[in-house]
Amino acid sequence: MKQTASSSGTFRKNIVPGLRVLVVRKQDQRSGKTTEGVVRDILTSAAVHTRGIKVRLTSGEVGRVREILGGRE
Repeated sequence: MKQTASSSGTFRKNIVPGLRVLVVRKQDQRSGKTTEGVVRDILTSAAVHTRGIKVRLTSGEVGRVREILGGRE
């Protein structure tokens, strides 16, 4: 599936707390393994980040958004 600007996690304006996303944690960067969760905090202050906006999930895990899955919970 080709990512569009709206499904991509590279734009901070697309990420809001409560959003369901797939993230890649630091320790999973080599394998590309993703973790699903709900955004609690946005940690990247830049408007755009090529590797994905860094977020903290409600589970406490931190990672870069790879894909936006759905609406707010």
